[in-house]
Amino acid sequence: MKVGGIDEAGRGPAIGPLVIVAVVVDESKLSSLKNIGVKDSKQLTPEQRRRMFSEIVSLLEDYVVIKVPPSEIDNRSGTMNELEVEKFAEALNSLKVKPEVIYADAADVKAERFAREIGARLSYNASIIAEHKADAKYEVVSAASILAKVIRDEEIEKLKEEYGDFGSGYPSDPRTKKWLEEWFKKHKSFPPIVRRSWETVKKIEEKYKAQQLTLDSFFKKS
Repeated sequence: MKVGGIDEAGRGPAIGPLVIVAVVVDESKLSSLKNIGVKDSKQLTPEQRRRMFSEIVSLLEDYVVIKVPPSEIDNRSGTMNELEVEKFAEALNSLKVKPEVIYADAADVKAERFAREIGARLSYNASIIAEHKADAKYEVVSAASILAKVIRDEEIEKLKEEYGDFGSGYPSDPRTKKWLEEWFKKHKSFPPIVRRSWETVKKIEEKYKAQQLTLDSFFKKS
């Protein structure tokens, strides 16, 4: 039996793409994934994830990567959960080897609803099991999680070469916040790598635009 797993990396950051990976493995190779140390990508170091990448790929029947750029995230018509459902289904439909059972890391608070909504968009018949923290429970989801994290980390390193070190990209990171503020102050806009719909980003834009209006008003009066 072919077993599928799907997960994402980069849902929360204000900078960079959302990366979604769907994988398919023969049921007989699930133990091999476990033997090479596959587990929740957050429990592994970047070096461990990179080292496992090619080993994981060698065990897979098929895998698909989808990169969702900030512009698409900002221009989405619904919620992030709805976008994730749409992109998870797109990745699963793009697989050449179709799994009979699919395990997914649920983004929705109601995991059953998440599974149902993906299933409604699937172009073939498969049982979908969506659970919270599925990447820590099922090796096939862990494998997808590791691939997604490695691919996103590589994307982030490329962006840093072009735009400078912006830290982790998460809004809670002081380095990221400082980089966002300094970039906007200098350029009066954000580059395409930034998710402008994120609250932290909107507040920075509003803050500096308000400051500029105050300065413009002052000089007009002068």
